[in-house]
Amino acid sequence: MTVAAQMLETYPKDLGGVDRDKLRACIEACFECAQACTACADACLSEDSVAELTKCIRSNLDCADVCDTTGRVLSRHTGYDANLTRAVLEACAAACKSCGDNCAEHAEMHQHCRVCAEACRRCEQACRDLISSLG
Repeated sequence: MTVAAQMLETYPKDLGGVDRDKLRACIEACFECAQACTACADACLSEDSVAELTKCIRSNLDCADVCDTTGRVLSRHTGYDANLTRAVLEACAAACKSCGDNCAEHAEMHQHCRVCAEACRRCEQACRDLISSLG
């Protein structure tokens, strides 16, 4: 059982009908994506063609920040605000789509971009799945 799953299981109050499995999956996908994007940006900086990867690096760093923040917001349940949660999830899905598309353009040449694009796609889908389950 993951730490996110354990924390959700041990939360002392009701989560208000939020799908725990989708919430857990989204939290985990957000933190995984943040790590992948951070590592991809760093790998891009080590490439000989770094000047051609400027947009990718920026997209990676923006996505990492948004995913990290989203994972943290989703980990807090006291005083839950559905409107804020939905807005944060929408922003995260948009950042993941943008970064995933950008990394996919470089995926054949740079394997780290392929791995990052896949993480972005998983996170985007996890955000959308959670959004669709919210009341």
